[in-house]
Formats: sequence, structure tokens, C-alpha cells
Amino acid sequence: MQLTLLKCKLHRVCVTQAELDYEGSCAIDEDLMRQAGIREFEQLHIYNLANGERFSTYAIRAEAGSRVISINGAAAHKASPGDRLIICCYAGMSEHEAAQFEPTLVYCDEHNQVTRLGHQIPAQAA
Repeated sequence: MQLTLLKCKLHRVCVTQAELDYEGSCAIDEDLMRQAGIREFEQLHIYNLANGERFSTYAIRAEAGSRVISINGAAAHKASPGDRLIICCYAGMSEHEAAQFEPTLVYCDEHNQVTRLGHQIPAQAA
């Protein structure tokens, strides 16, 4: 059986620009992509904390060190500069692979600086 699990996420990154006329995608600072393990052209699931929008697109590289998170093309209608996002990638794996797998979790501040890295999400308290 194949399972789909969270592979990685950028947690609470901040949109720096929204470019309606740019070819559709999400540009992410190359350093952030590398830390999270996001590949160029990999499918992204994006969750906008500001307005509840949820959408998918693909990753393209923004200049390393730029801290850019740009929502482009039609998706630019779903996010505005200053919005905080959760950007996730998922991966298919066998039950055996899933039993040994831990996602890469990258937590960011409002300037898209990494504040911490993790591999587990604590259990939610009642």
C-alpha cells in the first residue's frame, strides 16, 4: 500500500510579492528550498493563514538569500504581500518507508528568517 505523508513544510513564511502577470508558480528563496528539501518544479500545497485560501502550484527558485516568497500567476489572487503561509510538500511511500520517515519542518519569522528546524509536530493538547 502507498501512503501520502507530509515530506516537508515552510511554516509561517511571509509573502513578499504577488505577481499576477508572471508565469504561474511560487518563487521561494533557494536557501529556504534547500533547507526544507523542496525541489524546483515540485508540487506545493499552500495554506494562507490570512484568508483561509488553500491552493496548489509548483516551486521555482528565487535568488538565494533574498528571502523572497512570491505568489505568481492566477494564484496571486489568493495571497497578498504580508500574508503568512504554510507551504507543504507531500510524498508517496510504502508503509515500511513511512514507519521510518520524519518530515523536515522549517519555521520562519515575518522576515522569512529561519527560527528553528524540526522533524516532529507535538501532539495537540486537549
